[in-house]
Amino acid sequence: METVTILLADDEAMLLLDFENALTDAGFLVRAVTSSGKAVEILKSPNSASDGVVTDIRFGELPHGWEVARIAREIDPDMPIVYISGHGAADWPSRGVPNSIMIEKPFTSAQLVTAAPSSG
Repeated sequence: METVTILLADDEAMLLLDFENALTDAGFLVRAVTSSGKAVEILKSPNSASDGVVTDIRFGELPHGWEVARIAREIDPDMPIVYISGHGAADWPSRGVPNSIMIEKPFTSAQLVTAAPSSG
């Protein structure tokens, strides 16, 4: 099986670590960042090699996770997107990118691993 690289963005460091560990334990290669700005920087860098994005919606700074996902889709229209948020699920139908997934916090590690993109 080919290793899938996930860009993981959440500004809550303890949650980020838990999410990163769950995805890594499931066999994913994870690039974890605590800011949406860093996530955008990675997405726009040459050779970013992200196979999917898991992003919180609300960060203490701009851009929001909605914009992180839009930028990812501008780069790769088929990029799998998973939103994770304790707030904002009601806005997902209108603000989320098409064919994305929303997981509301709190959620289990198994829910995150199941939602994460797998190699096709």
